[in-house]
Amino acid sequence: MTDNRIATVRLGAAGPEVGVQGLGCMGMSFAYGPSDAGESRATLERALELGVTLYDTADAYGAGENEKFLSPFFKAHRDEVVIATKFALAIHPDDPTSRIIRNDAPYIRQCIEASLKRLDVDSIDLYYMHRRDVNVPIEETVGVMAELVREGKVKQLGLSEVTATELRAAHAVHPIAAVQSEWSLFSRDIEAKVVPAARELGVTLVPYSPLGRGFLTGSFAKAEDLTPDDFRRQQPRYTGENAATNAALLDPIRTVAEAHGATLGQIALAWVQQRASVHGLPIVPIPGTRRPTRVEENAAATRIELTDEELALLEPIAGQVAGDRYADMRFASAGRE
Repeated sequence: MTDNRIATVRLGAAGPEVGVQGLGCMGMSFAYGPSDAGESRATLERALELGVTLYDTADAYGAGENEKFLSPFFKAHRDEVVIATKFALAIHPDDPTSRIIRNDAPYIRQCIEASLKRLDVDSIDLYYMHRRDVNVPIEETVGVMAELVREGKVKQLGLSEVTATELRAAHAVHPIAAVQSEWSLFSRDIEAKVVPAARELGVTLVPYSPLGRGFLTGSFAKAEDLTPDDFRRQQPRYTGENAATNAALLDPIRTVAEAHGATLGQIALAWVQQRASVHGLPIVPIPGTRRPTRVEENAAATRIELTDEELALLEPIAGQVAGDRYADMRFASAGRE
């Protein structure tokens, strides 16, 4: 183990202590083009050495393949890691290449058993509703999830991309430990209502894509830079004129990065980590990476403190971003607020 482990924070009001930064594992087997299994495994191990203990996956990532890939690592370190996975994105019955959202009880029951089998564990530490099916009352969905807690199959409950109203309704049925939503220098819509609700209820915020899916690191400037199978090629922010507009927004981040001797990604992550003190609630971002050197870089960002002047310089960025987070915003919380 090393002496540069990251700090910890409690997950929800009664959850476990976790590192103040988690690890998004989706890209190790899904969505972001080719990956190297050996390097991904080394990344998992290095993250744990650095105090990263919350590992995020979902049954939809590679149709269960991501959970299977992570299983040996989780089994080897079961008492050291907090496993988070999700349900709700089902394969369309008429088109295996597309997804539909399901929050109904039979489907949840089917999903939990499948995830437990793929992960080869007795219980899941944090179980998320991945997306909201507006045709099913959220009280019903969380009621079923609460049954899983009582049965010992799940320890803590989480929700992803929910509105403040949905969060309050869910929390009234069973305590919610974490809400996951996109939150970065490019995506700040949750600050208006979801963040205040989470603070009031004692819910931890788990920002996904805190690096703007890599765009904030400067690793690519437009969708055409990515491999043909990379799903970011379908996202409005990274295509056409939107990409050019958004690439110019990295300049203030570069200015701050130079002052700290840091990378663009570290400043973007430091900004997200600092939202905890700005908004007064626990925050555990889950940047995704498949390289040990990147996880070291990301973890080091937890020790960067941005000045008031630097925060002011970064403040206008989100309001100038061109393009939505998704081509279809109905399934994101901002599309329903």
